[in-house]
Amino acid sequence: METKELTCIGCPMGCQITVEMENGSVVSVKGNSCKIGNNYARREVVSPMRIVTSSVAVLPHENATPEETGVYPRVSVKTASDVPKSKIMDVMDEIKRTYAAAPVRIGDVIIHNVAGTGVDVVATKDYFVN
Repeated sequence: METKELTCIGCPMGCQITVEMENGSVVSVKGNSCKIGNNYARREVVSPMRIVTSSVAVLPHENATPEETGVYPRVSVKTASDVPKSKIMDVMDEIKRTYAAAPVRIGDVIIHNVAGTGVDVVATKDYFVN
């Protein structure tokens, strides 16, 4: 029997959880104080997922070149839902190569199907050129 120790990130409690596994399947979850912890632990040991947050350079207009970004700020973005932990570096590589054209509104899709995950990257704030 394999045992894994986790700190739950499902809620602010931060419970110390022990997961017992056998042949790649969860046998028991102990230490969680709520159902969120149980669900988190079971998912985390089998297929860990994460929300990715970052920022993307904003071009002043649709036809601008990436070289123009030096004087323009960035807009914060995040994945619309969680992605496999193993794909985080691929997601970040794609985000790093991406530029958004102003104006940007909260919820705008900046990247469709990032890194082949089926998840979009969306803006988390508005950005308008003055």
